[in-house]
Amino acid sequence: MANQAAWFHEKGGPFTVGEAPMPQPAANEIIIRSHAIAFNPADAVVWKTGLFVTEWPAVVGCDVAGIVAGVGDGMGDAFKIGDRVLAAPNWSAKGRINKGSGQLYCAAVRGLLAILPDNVSFTDGCVLPAAMATAASMLYQKGNLELPLPKLDMTSSGNSSVLLVWAGSSSVGSCAIQLAVAAGFEVATTCSSHNFGYCKDIGATLVFDHASPTVVDDIVAALKGKSFAGAFDAVMYPESIINSAQIAHQLDGKKQVATVLPPMAASHVPAGLPEYVIISFCYSTTISEDEVGPATFEWLTKALAKGLINCKPDPVIVGQGLESVQAAVERMEKGVSAAKLVVELP
Repeated sequence: MANQAAWFHEKGGPFTVGEAPMPQPAANEIIIRSHAIAFNPADAVVWKTGLFVTEWPAVVGCDVAGIVAGVGDGMGDAFKIGDRVLAAPNWSAKGRINKGSGQLYCAAVRGLLAILPDNVSFTDGCVLPAAMATAASMLYQKGNLELPLPKLDMTSSGNSSVLLVWAGSSSVGSCAIQLAVAAGFEVATTCSSHNFGYCKDIGATLVFDHASPTVVDDIVAALKGKSFAGAFDAVMYPESIINSAQIAHQLDGKKQVATVLPPMAASHVPAGLPEYVIISFCYSTTISEDEVGPATFEWLTKALAKGLINCKPDPVIVGQGLESVQAAVERMEKGVSAAKLVVELP
């Protein structure tokens, strides 16, 4: 086996496809032969700014679906060579420069892995992992919203609380809606008016136009009298944090906004927020290091097999082969709506 990657050699520099070291599985890791990779706003940020890059050249990519090509110690009970899987690559791995999914072979760690059933394509499956990890961090981890974990039996929730998801048509927002519904919560969300149907199809009960000048008042009026489980800001714009905090401040229940901001970006939280509203931060793939990652991705394996979760947003195929990574990241930088950009690797 030989590995190749789409390398970039400087911040914002061009990608070149070339030979890459073949990753070897460490304990609790598998090696995946990638068949589809998806792209996130974070990939464009890493490319443009060099964020998290410790050695050059570097590889981007937080989402992959493919076939298990190698299994490390401690993984044989759950994954075997030939399994179809989806995963978020192991960006915390030591001693590798090619950690992202923008390559033919990448490593992934237990707690960020799920089995992909035969009836779900690699192209569909790759849209989920990084957004699922991000949403799970914000919903479940200690210091964040600390909601109950998702269930497979959703016939009787026993929960009358409502969660606000700001930007429900985004990749992270789409996962948050589905995870919250699976945990038994009612979901209110915001999006552009043309995505109302999309958000309702994936489980949101109440949908509001984020661009409406009365959106805060509208949401508060609709949720008055309900037990509020907190707000989940999936896009981290200053106005989305401000609006979410104002809503949390006025409702009965948890006065907290979980944001997709990483802890090192705390300075980006706008000033002047309501005094008693807590702003918390996203630790994303660190869920593999506590109980949240294994529980969420084990649930995901079973939920995919039972058809209880949708692979959303829908994939938009940018091209085939690692040569298409450049186009995918450049297009991602411009933004997408209710879509996930995907490169297929036959």
